[in-house]
Order: sequence, then structure tokens, then C-alpha cells
Amino acid sequence: MKVCMVCDVLGEENNGTTVAAMNLIRSLRAKGHKVTVVCPDQNRKGMEGYVIVDKLNLGPLNGYLAKNGVTLSRASGKLLEPVVQDADVVHLLVPFALANAALRIARKYHKPVTASFHAQAENITSHFFMKDFEPANKIAYLQMYYATYRHVDAVHYPTEFIRDVFENAVGHKTNAYVISNGVGERFRPNGAKKPSEFKNKFVILFSGRYSKEKSHTVLIDAAALSRHESEIQLIFAGDGPLKDKLKLYSKKLTNRPVFAFFPHKQMLNVLNYADLYVHPAEIEIEAIACLEAIACGQVPIISDSERSATKKFALDENNLFKANDPQSLAEKIDFFIENPAVLEEYRERYQGMAEEYSQKTSMDRMEQMLFDVIEKKRSHG
Repeated sequence: MKVCMVCDVLGEENNGTTVAAMNLIRSLRAKGHKVTVVCPDQNRKGMEGYVIVDKLNLGPLNGYLAKNGVTLSRASGKLLEPVVQDADVVHLLVPFALANAALRIARKYHKPVTASFHAQAENITSHFFMKDFEPANKIAYLQMYYATYRHVDAVHYPTEFIRDVFENAVGHKTNAYVISNGVGERFRPNGAKKPSEFKNKFVILFSGRYSKEKSHTVLIDAAALSRHESEIQLIFAGDGPLKDKLKLYSKKLTNRPVFAFFPHKQMLNVLNYADLYVHPAEIEIEAIACLEAIACGQVPIISDSERSATKKFALDENNLFKANDPQSLAEKIDFFIENPAVLEEYRERYQGMAEEYSQKTSMDRMEQMLFDVIEKKRSHG
């Protein structure tokens, strides 16, 4: 099978969208499929299997987008056309200009097209300070639908939650494949010990991009409100535009949080030696980061936000706190700090939950989705 992967956004593997894309690319190639990736990532220029397009020049907006970890692609039909024409199937990563150009070419040559759903409307509107303005979010979803998703042969959603949100917003059903992005096999308990500097601290981990919708400040405020504030050591694994602001905001804590993007091996150790995992994000499609923590033996406390799919990983009310409510989160944190036997009991109860979200199973299902649309297109001429 020859696959054309069109990635308007692709760079370092420090965000969920790029990680999901690279996992699929590596999986398909490992199975013997030919995958040609069209993207704007200049660091991959000259690498086999990559066609590099120019970045979209938006003038003064370029710096702002770069600060938010976003690089947009120029819609280059000249580079796209031969790749699309040669492919058995085209897969779109996000519904932006390059993907839509590829979609138009694919329809010209009667090629089957699939598209993943990686961005909630709020991920886009938050860049323009309108993530809580419902009309703007609805317009964003309608734009995605009419420009891209209504024209493709199948839509990949990481969760039923985001499928329902999108289909309700646009008022139409799609040919949906609900497939988790999956947890890699390397995420397992490894017995890692706390570093000496954290020996007498209660380590709380959150892994997520430093952006408004991830709600890092809620966890910082909760730590400040905790009865055990002086014992808590926060670790924020990730990167993003709010790093400096979050560092400044957290100066009120006795123990300064760690803000760092950890290499894979080091991240596995952090996931294992932490005492508790907290996921305060208000807006989240799936939160593989939370599942990775669970797979490493962590117990999560999760925001009950109506705009987050992550809350489905809660076993009961002890694993949930009221969205954007630091006092509610502080109470849940204190409960587990003060009841270590209960924390261990929850660790045992969580064992095995992540297994049903195996990355291998997810990648097999993604491959089958591609086969399905190819076969459907062939059978319909």
C-alpha cells in the first residue's frame, strides 16, 4: 500500500499531534507500506520519504504562531500532485491549507482520503482569546466540516467524546472510526527511584503543553491551598508558550516546580517515581499522557470538565475534581497524601486499564481503516 500523509503541522515530537503522526508513519513503514510524508518541517529536508513544502508566510502573525508551537504550510499543488497521484490512499493530519489542497487533488484523481481529528475548536480559538466564546467554536467546527471532513471517505477520531462533540456541532454524521492514538509498550512500571532532592517530597506530575487550555495554574493554585503545601513538589513535563509566565506564577510555592521537556528514557523514570498524576486540562480530546501515567502505575486526579474526554479514565469521585476549581483539587490531593494505603489500593485498581489502549492495536486499526477506504473506492469504481 502506498500512503500519502499530508501534515500541515509536523515538527519535534513534543506535542500530541506530531507524536500521533510519527507513530502512524513508523508503524505503516514497519509493516512494509510505502509512506510519503508531505510537510513543512525543514529539519526533515533531504530525508527519504519526505516532501518538504514552504512555510506559510503570514507576516506579523508568524512570530505569534511560532511562539505557540504552530508552523503552517503553504498549499503547494506542484509538489503535492505527483505524490497524491501515485498513492493508493491519502491521509490528512489536520484540516488546514495543505491538507485541503491535497484533498482537491485526490478528488481529481479519484483517490480515497481519510482524515484524523486532532484539534478541538478551542485549540484554535484559544490563539485568538476566544476559547470560551461558543459561536467562535461553532464556526471553527463548521469550517472544518465544510472545507474538509464532509469530503473524505473516513474520519479518525481518538475518542467517542470528540466524535460526538463535532457531529453535534455541525449537525451531520461522518463515516467515523473511533481509534485511540494508543499507549506505547515502553510505558510500564520500571521501579525508578526518586532523585535524592525529592526524597522527602510528595511528587505530583502533570504532562502537557504549556498553554491556557491545559490549566497548569489550577494545579499551582491547588498546591498552594493544600494542607501539605511545603511537602509538594510539582513537575510539569512539556513545553510551550506559557513557560515563563507559569514559572513566574509558581514563585508563591515553597518548592519551585520543575518545568522541563524530558527525553523518553528520563520521562519514563519521572512517570514511575512520581507519587500522583494530576490532569487539570479543561480542553482535551484524549490525553494519552494521562494513560501513559496510568500504564506506569500512577493514580490520576482529573478535571471533570465537559470539554475534556480524559474524565472517562476516573474510577470514581476520588479521581475527579471540579473543573477550574483549585480548592476542589487541593482536597483530592490532600485525601491521597493523608491516606497512603488508599493510594496504593487505587494503584492496584488501575492496573491493566491502559492495556486496552495498546498502541499496537491502535496502529493495526488505523491500517485497517486505510485498507477499508481503498477497497470501498475500488468496489464503487
